[in-house]
Parts: sequence; C-alpha cells; structure tokens
Amino acid sequence: MFDDLKDIVLKFLTSRFTIIGLVGLLLTSGLVTRLFNLQIVNGESYLDSFQLRIKKEKDIPATRGNIYDCNGNLLAYNELANSVVIEDVFESGSSRHANINETLGRVIDIVEKNGDEVVSDLNIQLSDSGEFEFTVSGSSLLRFLADVYGYSRTDNLKFEEKSSTALDVMNYLGNKFKIGEYTDPQDKSSFVAGRGMSSRRFLQLATLRYNMNLNSFQKYIDTSIAENVSDQTVSDIMENSIDLEGVSIKESTSRKYVDSKYFAQVIGYTGKVSLSELETLRAENPGMNYSGNDTVGKSGIEQTMETVLQGKKGSETVYVDKMGQALETSEYVEPIAGNDVYLTIDKDLTELAYDVLESRLAGILSAKIVNSKEVNIPANSSDLMIPVYDVYYKLFENTVIDVTHFDDPHAGETEKKVKEVFDDKLSSVLLGLRAELTDTKTPYDQLSLEYKNYETYITDSLRNKGVLTGENSEDETYIKYKTDETISLNEYLHYAIMQNWIDISLLNLDSQYSASDEVFINIVDYINEFLTRDVTFHKMLYRYMLASDMVTGRDCCELLLEQKVVSLDDDEMALWKGSAENSYTFIMNRIKKLDLTPAQLNLDPCTGSMVIVDVNTGDVKALVSYPGYDNNRMANGVDAKYYASLRADLSNPLYNYATQQKTAPGSTYKPMSATAGLMEGVISTASEITCTGIFEKISPPAKCWIYPSAHGTLDVSGGITNSCNGFFYEVGYRLGNNGNGYDSDMGLERLAKYADMYGLTDKSGVEIEENEPSVSDQDAVRSAIGQGTNSYTTTQLARYITSVANNGTTYNLTLIDKTTDSAGNLLEDYSASVRNTMDSIPTEYWNAIHKGMRGVVESRSDYKDMKVEIAGKTGTAQERKDRANHALFVSYAPYSNPEISITTRVAYGYSSTYAAKITHDVYQYYFGEKTREELLGGEVEQVSGGTNDD
Repeated sequence: MFDDLKDIVLKFLTSRFTIIGLVGLLLTSGLVTRLFNLQIVNGESYLDSFQLRIKKEKDIPATRGNIYDCNGNLLAYNELANSVVIEDVFESGSSRHANINETLGRVIDIVEKNGDEVVSDLNIQLSDSGEFEFTVSGSSLLRFLADVYGYSRTDNLKFEEKSSTALDVMNYLGNKFKIGEYTDPQDKSSFVAGRGMSSRRFLQLATLRYNMNLNSFQKYIDTSIAENVSDQTVSDIMENSIDLEGVSIKESTSRKYVDSKYFAQVIGYTGKVSLSELETLRAENPGMNYSGNDTVGKSGIEQTMETVLQGKKGSETVYVDKMGQALETSEYVEPIAGNDVYLTIDKDLTELAYDVLESRLAGILSAKIVNSKEVNIPANSSDLMIPVYDVYYKLFENTVIDVTHFDDPHAGETEKKVKEVFDDKLSSVLLGLRAELTDTKTPYDQLSLEYKNYETYITDSLRNKGVLTGENSEDETYIKYKTDETISLNEYLHYAIMQNWIDISLLNLDSQYSASDEVFINIVDYINEFLTRDVTFHKMLYRYMLASDMVTGRDCCELLLEQKVVSLDDDEMALWKGSAENSYTFIMNRIKKLDLTPAQLNLDPCTGSMVIVDVNTGDVKALVSYPGYDNNRMANGVDAKYYASLRADLSNPLYNYATQQKTAPGSTYKPMSATAGLMEGVISTASEITCTGIFEKISPPAKCWIYPSAHGTLDVSGGITNSCNGFFYEVGYRLGNNGNGYDSDMGLERLAKYADMYGLTDKSGVEIEENEPSVSDQDAVRSAIGQGTNSYTTTQLARYITSVANNGTTYNLTLIDKTTDSAGNLLEDYSASVRNTMDSIPTEYWNAIHKGMRGVVESRSDYKDMKVEIAGKTGTAQERKDRANHALFVSYAPYSNPEISITTRVAYGYSSTYAAKITHDVYQYYFGEKTREELLGGEVEQVSGGTNDD
C-alpha cells in the first residue's frame, strides 16, 4: 500500500495540473515529506530538491559460532571482512542484460587487478584443457540441472536437459543472460560468447548472472561478486561507485580455520546455500528465516551443527535513494550470535598424528624407491619396489610440474627446452594415430603398449564426451575389439557408425545424413582436435618421453627448481650445479625433507588414516585423514583454481580416508571371529587347533600366510598372537557346521551376529559423512580371517577395537563434546551414547582375546622400547594383485587399564608392520615417552618393514 501511494503522489506532483486539495491533504499527513524531500513555501510545495526514497526491509546476518577442540583451542572463527555485492536495480528494456554484464565485467576487472577472487560456485569449472566440466555428479548434478532449467523437482527435467553437458548449460545461461548468442538457434553447439571474451570470463559472468537470477524473487537481496576483498578493492569500488550501478561494499565476516589441513575433513567449510540445501533447511527449521544468500555449513561439523552455529538474524528498515545510498535507518533488531561448538578432538594430538603419518609414509617411499627405469614384479607384493622414473612421471601426471606454464613468456630455460621436445613428440604421436586410424589399421593386440594406451584413452574419451554411445557389450564386433582385441580401432569405429553408436550431432557435419566415410573422417578430425588440447593426454606422453630419454631425470629436477616447487640450500645447490649430485639423489633428498610429499607423488603409499578413541567414553580424540586440504580456500567464496586443483589431485585430498575409504579388515578381524567361536561353543579357551599351513576342508584349499611353513598347534590366544589363518579357517568352518556338513551361509550368519555386537553392521556414530560398512556375505571360512566381502572404514574398526578394549561396551562414537552460547554458558553437554553392551561374554573369554593381542605386540621388536604396555592386532588386506596390500593395525593401551585405542590404516601400505610402527610413534607422544621434536625433528628416516602378509 505504501508503494502504491508513493506512485500516486509522484504522478500528481509531476503532472502539469495542480490539485491543491490532494497535495494539501497529503502534506498535512506528513506522508509526502517522508516519501520525498519537499520544500514548503507560502503554503505551496514544489520539487526544489526532489529525492526518491525507497523503503527496504533488510536482514542482518548473525555472527557464526566458533568451533574449539576439547581443550578450548580455537579451530574455526570469524574475521571482519568486506564483500563486493550487486543489487539488481537495473531497468527493464532491450539494454538491461548488456548493462548488467558490462557492470559486472568492470567490477571483475577491478577485483582481479587487486589480486582478489571472484565468486565461482556454479558447479562448473574449466578443465586443464580449457573445456567446461561439472564439479558435481549423480543426484547433485540432477539437482543443479533442475535449478538451472527452473524446476523444483529433478523428475521434471526433460531427457535432453538431464543429458546436458557442461557446455550445454553454459550456452543456455549465456543465451538467457545475453552474454553471447546462438548462430543457429536449433544447434546447442553454435553458441558464441561475446566478442573477445575468454572462456574464463564467460564462466565468471554466467556464474554471477545465475546467482543474481536465484535472488531475483526476493526484493532487495544483493548478490556477492567477491568476498573477503582487500582494502584496495574496497577503495577502487567506492571511487567508481557512480559508474557501477547497484554495486556496493558490504561489511561481513570471513570464516577462518586454524591449521586447516589437519582438521578440514572433520570441520568442513561454509559456503553460499544451494537451492536444495535451502529447501531442506527451511523445511526442517521454519523459525530460522533462511534465505537464498545465506552462508551455511557445506560439509563436516560446519554442516552437521549448522543450526547451532548459524545464530538468529536481525533486521532493519532502510530508506535509500535510487542509487541505493542509505538515507535513513529505523526499526533495528539486533542479530543474535550463533552458539559455539566444542569438539572431543585434541588439536595437538591430531596434528602430531597427521605429521607422523605423513613423515612415515615418506619414509616408506624412500625405502622403496630405487634408481632405475623399471623393476620386476615380485611374487610377494610386500617386496614391490618403485623405480625413480615413476617418480619423475608422477611430477607431470599429478601436476607437481605445471606443464601449462611452459607457454608462459617468463618460462625458464628448461621449461622452453622441454616444451620444444614435447611439441615434437605430440606432433609425431598425432601423425602416428592418424596413420593408424586411416591407413595402417593395426589390430589392437598387435600394437605397442604405448599405442594401446593411446587408443584406449581415445575410446574412453569418446564415450565420456558422448560421441561413442549405445554400444552393445554382447555384440560380436564389440567383443572382438574390447575383449579379444583382434581388430583395429579403424574397423571398430566404422562398425560403430553403421550401428548408430556415434552421436553425429557432436561432429562438424553439414548434414545428419552424411555418408559413413564422411562421418569417419570427421571422427578422426575430432580425435585429432581434442587430443591437441587435452592436458591429460599430454601428460601421458611424458611417460614415453622419459622412457626414451627425450626428457631426463635432471630435466625434471631443473623444472622443479625453475617453477619454485622446491628450493635448495647453498651447499646442496653447489653440489647440484657442479653435477656432484645426480637426479636420483636430488629426488630422494626432496622426499626426505618433505619438499615433495607422499600426496604430491601419488605413489603407493600416499594416503592414510588414523582414529584415536577414549575407550571409556567413546569420545574421538583424533580423526586423521591424509592428505588434507586448506578449507580456508573453500569457504568465503570457493577459490575456483584451488578447487580445480583439488579435484585433479590424484591423491584425492577431498576424500576422507578415515570415514569413507573401506577395505577388508584383514587379520584385525580375528578377535571378532574368536568371540564368535567362543560364544557359539565351537572352541573354548582351552581348545587347540593345529595349523598345517594349508586348510583343505574346502575347495579350493585356503593357505595360511606362513605357508609352506606351519604354526603347529595353538589355542585361541596363540591363534591371535600368531595371526594364524589356519586356526581361524577352522573356526569359520566350525561356525558353518550344521551337524550334517559345512554350510557357509550358516557360518556367515553367526559371524554377522557378533560383528553386529561390535557395531560393525552400521556406521560408527561420528557426526560427519561416513560410508556404510559391508559385512561379508560369502565364504565363511575366509570371512573369519577378515576376507570374503568384509569392508569397513577406519572409524568403524576403531569402534570395534574400542569395544574389545573396554570388555564389550559398544559406543556410538562422537566428535562433539558440548555447545555453549557466545558468552560461554553451557547449553548442552554431549556424550557418546552406548549402542549396546556384551554382558553375556564371560571375563575368561575377554582375557583370552586380550592375552592374544598383547602377545602380538610383545613379539614385535619395534615396541620393545615402550614403557607402557600395548595390545594390538595387525592386518594386511589385498585389494589388487598389481598394487601393494593395505596395511592395518588396531590397538589399545595401557594393556591392563585401557585409556585409548588407536586404529591406523595405510592404503596400499605393503605390510602391517608399517601401520604398527606409525601407531607406535603416536603412543610414545601420547604417553609422554617422546616429544614432538624427538619424533619429527630432522629428515625423514627410511621405514623398514617385514613381509608378513597376515
């Protein structure tokens, strides 16, 4: 009503007729003088200093709560910051889109000139090859596509919309917001961005326009262009404000994370709310007044405790002029700060565990890397070695060396040299592939390994790009190419064309009815074109360039120096420049100094996890996933370049290896199987079983890890101590004995019963994302030693071993200690809930299991220096024959009166010995036997390990 009245007054006051009665009435009411600045002279009004006043109801965000560790150490907090925002005050008309895009472009130039980042949260990024690609998949992608195309539900999407590529979405947004135009409205691929516009600028404008559009249904909601900007950007924006319609500086807060890489997987990060998140938050929290421009928790504790941390918004009424400048403020309601969250995590312990894990992984690598181009594959995967040339190649493959910088005008001498060699190699390979496709037509099985890899990459890329689609895996020709490998790619592609397995709409054809030979030639051209700019393919070439010494190990080391990835002290630089230090020594020194980390090299092992639990409370004292990442660069507007680098990183730092990676538990499962055997009465504490090295009651026979030797006769404690497969094969067999013979399903059912008691049938309880466990559903005999289809996360194994340590109390583990208000007053005291207890298990059985686990550690020479008594169980799990085994160690201490459990997994870590040694060092720190400096001071030491594949 207020706005309607304003329009009426404005119409009358600007007409050529004066209606004294109406104006007088409005003036006496005081309404006009509130709407406009008017002067009253001798009873008459006139627009001597006319100024339009617009009323806005604005929300005032609350300050987000802090996150602390269990000792009150700050982990997440807020800093005052400035953001550049834009409000849609642009008039409708034919020039509206052009005006918005021009304004945004000018702001982007200012922001980037000062080194600040533009918001980049569209779920689309530019790949290394300069192509648009989605950053989400599955249901998240469908939700994004529904948002783009304006649907509230994903099932409303049309088939072609569901099938949209990232380029399709960019073209759609570009056309919608007039960032460019279609040269052919019927052809999605015909979109052309604005003249002279880079793909990067196109993506920036599309992102900001999309975000503005999301806010368009709410009046007076601004959209962030850049967050946490520098003082110089603030100054430049204010200086140019008269020419930047709708653009302003907004005071806000920036989320900050302390020692981020250690805790990113637990704490997560914040970001702008998505439409799907907004729907859920509004539905579940109707009183929280969430809106489309809010910052919310996107992962981890930030997401789990979102409504606790968020706070309550304030509000105010603001009158502004047509430029958006505030004239008057009223009806101010103070926001209420969010509450603080205290975690069970111990900051210092977590950081020590992470650093020990990284250092010892580097130690394993340094013990495994040899100075050669190739190595033989041994029978035992624990004996696998790594040729240093694999290290050189990984520098390219995992983008430690930035090959895109070779084209930079300031490229170094080695960069220029390697670029020239690469260009020659690429040209040669492209010519060779074209010849293979058009003339030579070599059957796949007769190609060199190099060209097999190239052609495999080509067909995979054609499928991923949607060009090769609808293949029939039962087709005879498909089998000849894919399985038998007896025909050429030329023959297969010709056949695919005839079978309509080629989407010709993606090719540069004049007509969809083109002849098959024309289609084939276009496919060859298409392949040549995308390989020319495909960075992933380019990285493949470096393997063969290294193998043929076109690029040398010394070249790789010089590239690291030129790109300032590493640096040398003066003494080592003198040795290097004088050629007294060879490239192998150079690389080994970098690994030992952690100048090159295991994660960067992405060689086995390069990842790991550790979970430390208070066995008497279920509190998680440390949850470590290596490698971590900097969540500061994910909050406050995602750093697009950094996010792209994380997604491309082959060590997958965004993946939580403690809660998401599942592997077989290996022999760490044997205490659980012992429990099942004892409780079901198939063994007693006095029972003895003889291991002969091979178990022949099933077919094929199952071998003990010690075969061709044997453990002999053992009781249950000895079975655990010696990790005897033969003993537990027999337990699994007996659990499946139904009186008439062996029934595997019966054995599996009985094993699962006790797995459930230990909490292994569901998630561990930690309040962050975790994968579901898998309890074995095949082969009871092998399942009893932790094989079969058993598969668990590190957190789930941690809950299990915690229950062993405390004699049968199975907790739902927790990461949250308490919450307080911003003044420190206690709101809620959290504690781990008890899932179940195993009161029916006699103390005698627990003692036998504990004795066996104590025997494991007593037999280890690397634990002889420990003053505190430790009990534990090693485990080795094979996942692939061409890679090292996973290494596991579950444990608790002190043995006689347990306080904590430590569960360690090193993916592809060769031997459980390595996991046990890493755990040993953390125990030394926890119990005060060694300081951080004693454990981590100096260079990384080589870590030696056994070949025990228990």
